[in-house]
Amino acid sequence: MTARRPMSWAGPVLYPVVVVVLVGGAPRAPVALRALGVLLAAVLLVGLARRRPGAALALTLTGATTVAVFSDDRGPGRFLAFLAADVVLGRMVATGTRGPSVLAIAVSAVLQFTAIGALTQGPDDLILTGAIALLAITTCCAAGLLARERREHAAALRGREVAEAVTAERLRIARELHDVVAHSIGIIAIQAGMGARVIETQPTEAREALRVVESTSRETLASLRRTLIALREADSETAPGRAQAPAPGLAELDRLVAASAEAGIRVDVHRTGAPRPLPADVDLAAYRIVQEAVTNVVRHAGTRECRVAIEYAKEGLSVEIVDDGQGPATDGRADRSGFGITGMRERVNLLHGRFSAGPRPGRGFQVTATLPLTESAGAEAR
Repeated sequence: MTARRPMSWAGPVLYPVVVVVLVGGAPRAPVALRALGVLLAAVLLVGLARRRPGAALALTLTGATTVAVFSDDRGPGRFLAFLAADVVLGRMVATGTRGPSVLAIAVSAVLQFTAIGALTQGPDDLILTGAIALLAITTCCAAGLLARERREHAAALRGREVAEAVTAERLRIARELHDVVAHSIGIIAIQAGMGARVIETQPTEAREALRVVESTSRETLASLRRTLIALREADSETAPGRAQAPAPGLAELDRLVAASAEAGIRVDVHRTGAPRPLPADVDLAAYRIVQEAVTNVVRHAGTRECRVAIEYAKEGLSVEIVDDGQGPATDGRADRSGFGITGMRERVNLLHGRFSAGPRPGRGFQVTATLPLTESAGAEAR
């Protein structure tokens, strides 16, 4: 940065010197050649144009006007140096604010057309030179405006991507917290209610219910703590000496079955196909879907059992949860906000799978999800 600064200031100092040498040092040289030299000398003002485009415009206009005025040749080639000012105008339109850009265009146009009108001989040369100058100004300003619009469009796209990423992250956090809390709170509510009803007549059963409430509460707090730690460390490396807690998966299904049994719901799990390691996002989604469906059975179905079928197919993992209860559609205690089913559907959609949930013919409720196991689907979801 320090080494570039002297060079950026040397350009504006050398530019007038070069203009004077080109104009006065070779008076017999063709005027178009001198104008071309002044045009090329504008490269010395690149650094100044980045910091102070107005000053760069003033210098280029001065240099071009000097060539036009102090040349004996009255040909239109003397106005070639004004192209440097037009390029600076285009940069001002592309990077500057609207007010200064309009003022710069007006000043430059007035000065150029005044010089052309005063120094051009003959109506034909006047019309032709004026038209070329107008086209040059219009072209440079249009290019600058196009560059400005492209930059603003790119910034708008980046802002939209950031907003979509924030929304997706908020939905992910909401799903995780819902899945972590809903199942445990449902079990706690049932056990607490049962304990309150039998505490006088069956103290042993009440004590067991309180034990389940305590253990479930501790597990829920631990899960929430792991989730919060993962959120805090999402944008940074894991702290030294601290192992990051793995996300739950189908390996945790036995614990879910045991917790549901303590709440009075028997869960029969049937696995078909050859079990194999699953992608982390598929494993987590499958577990959360089973967890949420079993939670709905505990809270709303009014039955004592449900069935979970897990099928390991060649191209996908199928999960089905079925119960014979009355279902959430007919239960007045059902969660009318529908966050559970919505969260399950969102998880499946992110993995480009298939999902369905609804009452069974006659009685009961069924949740079915098919998650693809192809690497492309998992990579795109991540």
